[in-house]
Amino acid sequence: MLRALFILLSAAALAAQTPSPAAKKPFDVYALQQVARISDPQLSPDGLLVAFVVQRVFLSENRTEKHISVVPTDGSRPSRRITFEGKANTRPRWSPDSQRIAYVSDRSGSSQIWMMDADGSSARQVTKLSTEADGVLYSPAGDRLIFTSRVYPQCEARDDCNARRLEAAKNEQVVARLIDSLLYRHWDTWNDGRVSHILSLDLARPEANPVDLTPGEVDVPPFSLGGPEGYAISPDGLEVCFERKSAEDPARSTNSDLWTVPAAGGRAQLITRNPAADGGPVYSPDGAYIAYRAQERPGYESDRFRLVLHERSSGRQAALTEALDRWVTGYAWSKDSSRLFFTAEDRGREPIYTVRATGGAAQIAVYGNASHSDVQLLPDGESMIYAATSGAHPTEIYRAFSAGGEPRRLTHLNDDLLAEYELNALEEVNYAGADGKQVSGFLLKPPNFSMENRYPLLTLIHGGPQGAWGEAWSYRWNPQVFAAAGFVVFLPNPRGSTGYGQAFTDEIRGDWGGKPFDDIIAGVDHVIARPYVDATRLAAAGASYGGYMVNWILGQTNRFRALVSHDGVYDLPSFFGATEELWFPLWDFEGTPWDNPEGYRRWSPSQNAGNFRTPTLVIHGEQDYRVPVTQGMQLFTALQAQGVPSQFLDFPDEGHWVLKPANSVFWHRTVINWLTEWVNRPLPAVPDASPQP
Repeated sequence: MLRALFILLSAAALAAQTPSPAAKKPFDVYALQQVARISDPQLSPDGLLVAFVVQRVFLSENRTEKHISVVPTDGSRPSRRITFEGKANTRPRWSPDSQRIAYVSDRSGSSQIWMMDADGSSARQVTKLSTEADGVLYSPAGDRLIFTSRVYPQCEARDDCNARRLEAAKNEQVVARLIDSLLYRHWDTWNDGRVSHILSLDLARPEANPVDLTPGEVDVPPFSLGGPEGYAISPDGLEVCFERKSAEDPARSTNSDLWTVPAAGGRAQLITRNPAADGGPVYSPDGAYIAYRAQERPGYESDRFRLVLHERSSGRQAALTEALDRWVTGYAWSKDSSRLFFTAEDRGREPIYTVRATGGAAQIAVYGNASHSDVQLLPDGESMIYAATSGAHPTEIYRAFSAGGEPRRLTHLNDDLLAEYELNALEEVNYAGADGKQVSGFLLKPPNFSMENRYPLLTLIHGGPQGAWGEAWSYRWNPQVFAAAGFVVFLPNPRGSTGYGQAFTDEIRGDWGGKPFDDIIAGVDHVIARPYVDATRLAAAGASYGGYMVNWILGQTNRFRALVSHDGVYDLPSFFGATEELWFPLWDFEGTPWDNPEGYRRWSPSQNAGNFRTPTLVIHGEQDYRVPVTQGMQLFTALQAQGVPSQFLDFPDEGHWVLKPANSVFWHRTVINWLTEWVNRPLPAVPDASPQP
């Protein structure tokens, strides 16, 4: 049992192991592409090794590769790569004896489950499914693999049936879709008639068809952009718990529930009946409980996530974090099942908390100017591993000790690269926003900063809108890259942001352009009072809701010299008619455009198009189905029709995010060139208004 809490400053350890920034280069987009991107650390059951995924960018070839590495938990040796074939090797999951690793690889030409020894040797392919495979879990009993595959519901896991349907679809001469329900496309993909199912493969008979544990017409687990995994296996290996949404009205409902099913197949049993979202099951090591997270309000995807325990013997459920007004983002059990360790957003950081399974107040275990994730407890019960990142450092893997002291950093893949560049720490700023309420954000100074200089200010507006800027590394809107271009970068967390209490998050509902806009402008006024900020050279940029806010700013003020709107909502009524997850506008705008026409009209940037004067770069991905490309097209048309300096950057092969390496570099160059050109242009001369003789 843990003797003490892990009261550590992991961000300080990040900084302490980063060389001083004297005489270093600015961190530009080309440096960003060279960072080794660490993810998905997985502790071996014996506690000796951590397997993890490393993604690297090959810019000259416009591609990425993902490979698996391992590192000892005692820090005695550097990490070592153990996969070399294929371009995508992911999802390392340990066998219960720590001797083998199951993983997902494309080395045979399609995504399949493979198995290798712990040192990477003796790799062999386990699945050969026409529908491919992903999401592998190794049964704690060692007898089977649980994984996901996108199958035709009529075929379930019968691969001959799925193969015939895939071949027929490939040879179909009619290229058309006959649609009779909503959610016919999602995020960046059209519905092709297949759904994700959880399959179970008996390792004693790997050549046999796997068993479909979740037959039906819906995706299991549901689509997710992050958070705890949607399925888990019981410690005895006999049961699988999974998250499933109702098949009824999937475009409107956020409701999901937890079910259990025998791992060998059988009838599923419903174990939660909350009308809002339940998901992310994690069994306790003793098998007595299933931990999961839950929301209370149906239809609200940004309601607070609470940590809940389901007692398997009685079916009783109890919330453990009701008194903590923060979103739970991930969690893990102590080895003796007496405690849970969990992460939660808090004022731009993501600390690790601990709470007893029997209830009581949550306590902070690991804090600091960092975001933590992937917490796992070692068998000794006295130490843990986790991943940590900050605004000035990409993800690393750490080991922390209950006795205290500095955590031990286990990975060092980026040390040589980062030693060449100046990466400054984020500075928290606090100010009075709308209605005098306290609002926070972050500020980043450019490399080689001097109090004697005056710098242009770039305000970056986050998406969501229920999201937040904070101590976390990003490969898209990375503030370090913008600071390297010579800007002081301001990262406000206005009303609607997460990590400041649920009431603060809720306040954006029905008020998209109201208090959040006032909060942002108040923050700009607060920052430009600093002597090193040039109040005449202001710019703003944002994506998704951040793009919406840029569009709103266009019609409200001319004080900015340049704007960038990426995948932003421009016309609210037409956005409602073309987006896919209707629960989002139904909640945030309190109904449909015909139920609440005044609300949609009031907060639609298109209603203020006649006021547009600021030079604006409009960016959109044609495969963005969340905010369809016509939103950007309408905005660009409004700008061009009025002679406002503007450009439209269109990506036919990108969705809501720009992910391809060459596209990302082009995006950064275009955005930074636009911003620097307009903030550095001389202001037009003001005519002499003095009286003439």
